[in-house]
Amino acid sequence: MKKTLIIAAIMLLVAGTASLDARTKKKTTAKKASATQVIYTGDIANKVIGYNGTTPLNITVKNGVIENIEVLPNQESPGYLKRAKDKVLPQYIGKTVAEAKKLDADIATGATYTSKALIQNIQMGLDKAKSSSSKKATGKKASTKKGTKKRR
Repeated sequence: MKKTLIIAAIMLLVAGTASLDARTKKKTTAKKASATQVIYTGDIANKVIGYNGTTPLNITVKNGVIENIEVLPNQESPGYLKRAKDKVLPQYIGKTVAEAKKLDADIATGATYTSKALIQNIQMGLDKAKSSSSKKATGKKASTKKGTKKRR
């Protein structure tokens, strides 16, 4: 009788450990997935105009690094849009949000308005990414501190 009771207790212990391990793995996976952020610029950059109108984007940021920038449907001429995308977007892919914010991106010759609109959309989207991550980390609104020295 004692052997049966001991064996049953061991089996319960092993089953409980396996269940706990599975729950821990699910939580870890969920945390990793939440590190990816997709920023839609259609709302925040709705006043940024290219040559023929707005150029909304989806900017994918994973663990603070820009992984992808997708140009969403717009009214830009396909040829000019392609020229601008091919020149502007690769400059941002693989950079951290902080690096990308400081980037003085080159524009595509012949697609100046479209290039500038893409760059402005990216910068406004990155502002949102930066402030969202700051809020999450501290639980407070992101703030900027200006120097205290007065100029004469």
